Amino acid sequence: MKINCDLCGKTMESLAKAIIEGVQLDVCTECAKFGKVIAIKRPSAKEQVKQIAKQQEREEKIELLVENYAEIIKKKREEIGLTQKEFANRINEKESTIHNIETGALDPPLNLAKKLENVLGIKLIEEYEESHETSKGRRINGFTLGDFINVKK
Repeated sequence: MKINCDLCGKTMESLAKAIIEGVQLDVCTECAKFGKVIAIKRPSAKEQVKQIAKQQEREEKIELLVENYAEIIKKKREEIGLTQKEFANRINEKESTIHNIETGALDPPLNLAKKLENVLGIKLIEEYEESHETSKGRRINGFTLGDFINVKK
């Protein structure tokens, strides 16, 4: 967990607890020289484990429209027995917007897709999870730019 120095504002992993001008502050090692150091404040082992786990793996959720959303919307609207104009009035959208969505000319934004899901009782949005792992400490197969640079000393 990164903490800001009370004196200079730098973000640091660990800070020193020091008395400066009669006030107890959490300061970085550079600012600690301006007072008397009482203790060194470091994140707990539990916080360090959480940080490392967060750095090593991140999960990302992505919401996407189903491929055949146009057919699904049109079929459900027709089952209910509404025209495009009636349906557009019911959900406070333009008739042309509904027409373009049903023909596939317009991908509805996620907020409109969620609105259509609620009104029609259908599923238009799918969630995908992507997991990203860091490659820290692992050698990537193949060449890197550094393999081709000649350093003159």
